[in-house]
Amino acid sequence: MATSDDFGFGTQIRKSPFFDATVRWGARGFSVYNHMYIPRDFGDPQQNFWNLVNDAILCDVSVERQVEITGPDAAQFVQLLTPRDLSELAVGQCKYILITNAEGGILNDPILLRLGENHFWISLADSDVLLWAQGVAVHCGLEVSIREPDVSPLQLQGPRSGEVMQALFGDSIMDLRYYWLRELDLDGIPLVVSRTGWSSELGYELYLRDGTRGDELWEKIMAAGAAFALKPGHTSSIRRIEGGMLSYHADMDINTNPYELGMERLLNPDMEADFIGKAALQRIRHEGVSRKQVGLTITAPPLAGPNTTFWPVHAGEMVIGKVTSAVYSPRLQQNIALAMVDIDNAQIGCELMVHMPAGPMQAVVVEKPFFDPKKKIASAA
Repeated sequence: MATSDDFGFGTQIRKSPFFDATVRWGARGFSVYNHMYIPRDFGDPQQNFWNLVNDAILCDVSVERQVEITGPDAAQFVQLLTPRDLSELAVGQCKYILITNAEGGILNDPILLRLGENHFWISLADSDVLLWAQGVAVHCGLEVSIREPDVSPLQLQGPRSGEVMQALFGDSIMDLRYYWLRELDLDGIPLVVSRTGWSSELGYELYLRDGTRGDELWEKIMAAGAAFALKPGHTSSIRRIEGGMLSYHADMDINTNPYELGMERLLNPDMEADFIGKAALQRIRHEGVSRKQVGLTITAPPLAGPNTTFWPVHAGEMVIGKVTSAVYSPRLQQNIALAMVDIDNAQIGCELMVHMPAGPMQAVVVEKPFFDPKKKIASAA
């Protein structure tokens, strides 16, 4: 059996409060995200997918580090960071937001949690937004405090996750609405629990607020979940690509703007409140974009795993874009991918070629998300 000492990139990479527990429960490999280890291998990734979509999995996602913003001007400051209109964000509510720079480029796509009138967490994707926010605070003239708190989330995801939560917290947890949060404790372990997750399935995130109790929390959840086929797992590339969920640094980065991703619903460039990138996003909206993210199906033998490089996309002899995320879906029984392509080749039904390591393969532009496009599974009451 592997031990925690069998994995190591050096002391500069942090371990989560759940690290030892994940190794005990079968984690075989890790990658690095937000300067921390994240479990990425519990065996067969297709079995991990089926565990997720049929029952439930528990994932260590402590790498979703929190940027905590407090102070009298906290709400105004958080709005300064994002083009999404937060004027109606209630205490206890969560929102998926984009953080943009002055050129409208995306710096992060986190979940924003409002714990109090002047108390926010930004639950990060993979980039150093703590440093960005602290830098913005230096010059914005607003009274805020910005730090990384002792908070480490787990994701409990899958159709039976609600049953596990009910066993842990009682019937009252079933009233928790999609994209809302609740402050709770579990046998004295302090938590924030939200109806969110990176899986497109019914799911919850449990934000541990005392890093000394990570092992205890993991074991309590696994014990409660034994009756509901709960398995240890990792975030599923198959399911997130099926659901059209984006991965920062893969599907977008600082040189990508929200209009290229079709994320207009997350923007209000005309709102009265100011935010970084407002003028740039108004200009991009007026001028239009030259490229667009699309879904592709690729005619090729089933991929053995997700792509680890960007694959060129061709229209005839011309390179017109790149595949950013690709995987074989055993449920859909086809290779599916997200790609960024020239706007002239982004129409549904457009036939393209993807130059994969095995050679050029035919591809077709299709609607995305590939499965459950209305997110009815994740948002179901």
